[in-house]
Amino acid sequence: MKHDDYDNLNEGTRSRIRAKRRKTNLILNSLIVVVILLIGIVSFNIFFSNDEGAADQNGVVAEKDQDAASRDKKEDSKDAGKKEDSQESGKKEADESESEEEADEESAEEEELSDPIVTEGGSDANVKQTIENPEWKPVGTTQSGEHTTVFDQNAVDWQEMILAYSYATGIDKDNMTVWFNGNGGAPNTAVGTISEKGSDQTFRVWIEWVDGEGWKPVKVEELIQNDQKQS
Repeated sequence: MKHDDYDNLNEGTRSRIRAKRRKTNLILNSLIVVVILLIGIVSFNIFFSNDEGAADQNGVVAEKDQDAASRDKKEDSKDAGKKEDSQESGKKEADESESEEEADEESAEEEELSDPIVTEGGSDANVKQTIENPEWKPVGTTQSGEHTTVFDQNAVDWQEMILAYSYATGIDKDNMTVWFNGNGGAPNTAVGTISEKGSDQTFRVWIEWVDGEGWKPVKVEELIQNDQKQS
């Protein structure tokens, strides 16, 4: 073999070796790039999963905190409701106690009013007994200005006299027979003879006018006989 042919053979061999190395290097570099990419993808997935897990965990914690706050709020609301109920109950009991005290006071006043002074006889022989009570009060009036006694059944003054007779005797004005109603012997005084419907018990009631307050009973005489019915 000639020297030139030997050199050409060596040169071709070296070229093939270099080409093979380049190819090998290219494959290795490609594999390295692929490995790096795979590592990056795996790392990204790991970190991303951790972030989502942390976010989910934070969400669960926040939800638990919200539920706890809601329960606390409900408990506070229940406590406040119980407190209001307790206060309302205490107020109700206080009102009931006050009402009972007022009722007791009214009852005591009624007892005082129901204990009049009773004496035998009266202004004439037909009087069985006379009843007086210093606790009697005026019955009130809707009239104003200077008072003038009016003995007219349609007048307000007459109707207020009937209220005074009812107050003094305890006979309901709608169940009362008025046998007589006239002047009591002085200005702003009146006297009435009345009885309860269907009853023979008859009373003569003396009343006087109190300015701004109405007619006030002075005394009640229980009659032996109804002297107005006989006349």
